Formats: sequence, structure tokens, C-alpha cells
Amino acid sequence: MTAAATGRVLLLVDFQTGFDDPAYGERNNPDAEANAARLLAAWRERGDPVVHVRHDSTEPDSPLRADEPGFAWKPETEPRDGEAVFVKRKNSAFVDTDLEAWLRERGRDHLVVCGLTTDHCVSTTARMAENLGFDVSVVADATATFARETHDGGTIDAAANHRAALAQLRGEFAAVVTAGDCC
Repeated sequence: MTAAATGRVLLLVDFQTGFDDPAYGERNNPDAEANAARLLAAWRERGDPVVHVRHDSTEPDSPLRADEPGFAWKPETEPRDGEAVFVKRKNSAFVDTDLEAWLRERGRDHLVVCGLTTDHCVSTTARMAENLGFDVSVVADATATFARETHDGGTIDAAANHRAALAQLRGEFAAVVTAGDCC
């Protein structure tokens, strides 16, 4: 069965060069982009719908601002002509964008989500999608995140943070799958 037959759409979130900035620190899953590119190639080969979302930060020092080089797409996941592109300024791809209307107009009810970062924009987008009534799959090996400082001065390393973010989504908000499950 093709993605088109099931109402699925591939949603790539914030694959932007700004996330290569060393200020973000340690990142897990260096293969996230390669796995997302593999999914993207499979979707394109079938002619199935693809949506790209990128973040235009409102933070003055963010490398993800539209006027910064880090706003650029990662080359392996860059949109092609004819693929839907949405720009967001919040963590969720649904806030202040036309993404929900675009999906509903095309009868797309299942989002296969990958991107950066697992615990921020991927998670927020997946949670909101489920709350809006969409079926959601988050691709564990096509997402990644960074280490985070905790409220008490500790640190959660990037791999543990990634696993925790996926565990919090699993079952309640999304199915957690691998790129091999989705192609």
C-alpha cells in the first residue's frame, strides 16, 4: 500500500543548518538527516506528499532567524519545487501556519514526522497533531536532539533526552517507528 492510499504525508521539521552551530552542544543520532533523506527519497519516488517546515526564530541571537545563514535547509532534505513549505515562529508547525488546512484539504490524516529537535519542535508538532485528530508516527532514527540542563543544575545527555522525548510521545501522542518501518 502506498502512502497516498493511506492518507500519509511525510512531515520534515526544522532540518536547518543552524542546528550545526556548536552552541547547541552535544547531539545524538548523527544519522538523522541521512535517515530522513532516505524517507524523503522513497516518498518522492512514489509521488507521495511531502511537507517541509522550518523555524524562523524570534530570538535575537538564534542561528535559525530568517536573516541568518542557519535558516537554510540541510542539503539532503531540501525541498523540491512543488513540495509544500511552511515557515513557523513557534515550536508547533500548526501555530500561525496553514499546515492544518493544507492537510485537511488534501485528505491527509496521518503524519510521519521527522526532524530537529525531538524534544522541542518535533514533540510539540506531534502532540498538537494528535490533539487535532491526526494519526502520528514519529521516526526515531530520523530525529535528533541535544543535551539539556535540568532545573536542578544537572544535565540530561542527548541520547537520554532523545529516548525520554520519544517515550513521552509513544502511545499517547504517536507511534514511534524507524525509517525502515515507514519506507
